[in-house]
Amino acid sequence: MGLYQIGQRICRMYLSSKYKVEVIGAENLPADGGVLLCCNHISNLDPPLLGAYISRPIRYMAKQELFEKPILKSLLPKLGAFPVRRGMSDKQALRKGMDFLKQGEMLGLFPEGTRSKDGKLGKGLAGAGFFALRTNAAVVPCAIVGPYKKGQPLKLIYGKPMDFEQIRLEKRSADDATAIIMDEIGQLIELHSKEV
Repeated sequence: MGLYQIGQRICRMYLSSKYKVEVIGAENLPADGGVLLCCNHISNLDPPLLGAYISRPIRYMAKQELFEKPILKSLLPKLGAFPVRRGMSDKQALRKGMDFLKQGEMLGLFPEGTRSKDGKLGKGLAGAGFFALRTNAAVVPCAIVGPYKKGQPLKLIYGKPMDFEQIRLEKRSADDATAIIMDEIGQLIELHSKEV
């Protein structure tokens, strides 16, 4: 068992012991091939939650500052993370993300770029749309409906893969593509918030 799987098991045990986690739509995740997993961002616990209950490993972009800390510098790459410089166009990180998707891996993104302070879905950045348009990866919207409160329900919803073929043919912008993804995430949140 590799370090990622060990970390995944620990995260699953921790999250399940603290919250009433309900996973919805895990069957919507393709079993193989490149997958762009796009999710809202409400807590630092979102990345481990997103990957704790599925079998496929997830690659993540993580802010460059985390890789400057001694322990995390060597640990994060082993857990599937790679650095991105926030607040600017990081071409190296974009290339790396595209390579992972083209190699058939799963890339987890939080299109808002930062955690929501009020829990509401914010505007997505163009990066998600860039990956959706530039690769043939399946685009899977995902939603976390909380809050993260001990003993309270916490929903993790994987939506159905989105078809981006027509959007690519129309040569839509990365911003347009991201807006379409964010709309899908918003619909998942709205639908499942009513049930919490």
